[in-house]
Amino acid sequence: MRLKSLLREPLLHFVAIGAALFLWFQWGGGGSGPGATRIAITSGQIQHLAAGYAKAWQRPPTDAELKGLIDDWVREEIAVREAVSAGLDKDDTIIRRRLRQKFVFLAEDALQAAPPTDQELQAWLSAHADAFRVETRVALRQVFLNREKRGTSAQADARVILKRLNAADPGAASDALGDPTMLPHELELTSARDIDRVFGPGFAQRIEPFAPGTWAGPVSSSYGLHLVLVRERVEGSSPTLAAVRPLVEREVMAERRQRQLDAMYERLLAKYKVVVEPRAPSASTSGAAAGGS
Repeated sequence: MRLKSLLREPLLHFVAIGAALFLWFQWGGGGSGPGATRIAITSGQIQHLAAGYAKAWQRPPTDAELKGLIDDWVREEIAVREAVSAGLDKDDTIIRRRLRQKFVFLAEDALQAAPPTDQELQAWLSAHADAFRVETRVALRQVFLNREKRGTSAQADARVILKRLNAADPGAASDALGDPTMLPHELELTSARDIDRVFGPGFAQRIEPFAPGTWAGPVSSSYGLHLVLVRERVEGSSPTLAAVRPLVEREVMAERRQRQLDAMYERLLAKYKVVVEPRAPSASTSGAAAGGS
């Protein structure tokens, strides 16, 4: 049982892959270190070069073109080895980041685990329900009254127009009853957030009590007064797991990979002794200290 448990250990898989790559580089011609003088190009590498050319030019390379690709690869290999021998890879931020990226990619491949169960996915969705919740949406019509134009009679005018609207059929034309405005007279099903973007903050909350099918108001905004007909309201809801399963599965797997990487780094850290030297005082700090003495 202990052997089976050990064989399932992700770190062991990572070490095994690393060892296999090391042996391939040492004995398979993939590269022999910065001081080596032997450069071997495998048939697989040649096939890779030819495939890259065919993808770029939509045709296979001629013999002369393939020789040029191989010659260029050899020159690149020579340049890389000489650069490494000269220590040009040391303290290079771009190279360090690229090596770390390749290390993480390799580690993630080794750390692949079984897909999450339905129970795991449902638990994650329940914990992050707000991120997937569908907002309540409202379809409405509105009649606008300009307070600056109507002055103190704006509220009284609104009540008169409201009676006329409710006396008519809800589907009757209403555009001509109010004042001209750049605001839309009608919105299809729209979230509260987008309603507030159109009519101003808090507008959606103020029309929330309005029953569908009846004109109500007036509702005040920074633009003026509004008589509002809520045509339809679709209440918000939380989606089922089946509806958002691919998204949830992706997030769960990403979190799992991150936890596994964190755990792997903690295990690898045990191999190293990390020494953090004291921070050197800055010039301004040194000057202040000298002045104080």
